[in-house]
Amino acid sequence: MVSDGLIVIDKPAGLTSHDVVQRVRKLLGTRRVGHGGTLDPDATGVLLVAAGQATRFFPYLSKENKVYEGRIRLGFATDTYDASGRPASEECRDLPALEDLAPAMKAFEGEILQTPPRYSAKKLGGRPVYKLARADKEFTLEPSAVTVVRFAIRAYRPPFVDFEAECSAGTYIRSLAHDLGRRLGCGAHLDTLRRTSIGPYALFDAVPLAGFEEAAARGEAAKHILPLERLLPWVPAVTVLPLAEIRIRHGSSLEPAHLAAPLPDSPPFPGETRLVRLFSGSGKLLALARPSADGSKLHPFLVLP
Repeated sequence: MVSDGLIVIDKPAGLTSHDVVQRVRKLLGTRRVGHGGTLDPDATGVLLVAAGQATRFFPYLSKENKVYEGRIRLGFATDTYDASGRPASEECRDLPALEDLAPAMKAFEGEILQTPPRYSAKKLGGRPVYKLARADKEFTLEPSAVTVVRFAIRAYRPPFVDFEAECSAGTYIRSLAHDLGRRLGCGAHLDTLRRTSIGPYALFDAVPLAGFEEAAARGEAAKHILPLERLLPWVPAVTVLPLAEIRIRHGSSLEPAHLAAPLPDSPPFPGETRLVRLFSGSGKLLALARPSADGSKLHPFLVLP
């Protein structure tokens, strides 16, 4: 059984992201399984589940933009900002016209400050805030800077707004729906949500959880597990010479003489430094490395066994 790699799961409604991880752990027979980009229980769609060494790649996978499609219900807010919660406002019958709705949604595009929902997995003092909310504890959540690339209408059938959104990691679509209702003055909450992609990993690449379970029962789970060599495809790849492999295992820096080809011009990794994937001549992923400031050396930092 392949124990290192990434599984793009199409999460069904009714399960938490952790429930999915627990099922995959049983199927693969390993506890070293995690997920990136939590989906609420009622939400469906792309959930990245990593096994074994692939879990070490989450700091980079989790920075990718996410795309969603869903439906917002105008007319009243809820305490959870979605359809699972209790109404938190009187129902408003005076709903906006399409020509007022579109610019209100457009106003959320760009970098904004967003406050997470009180009922969310956001941690405060080491505890998820949904536990504090359920215990009726008083607390304040500070807003975070997030980027909304696109927040657009797909269809408007009052009181429902079908939408598509692309946003940075850390964005709460429930908060977008709630804040839209406040801007419009009619209240709103998220009715349904489906994540269609995380970075390059889309629904097209995903396997339904039930399908993965069936494949595992047939001993065919491996065909749905992306090997380490296919992770971070946007990061430049460099093949090293055999003499460099021992240096990589010891975390020693590499110079041009250790490479099978010149170091490519790699664009900056968003928000951080540049990254390079180091491969052996046989195509095995050996490590991630960071170029030196002058680009003359590579410093391995995530070395695979």
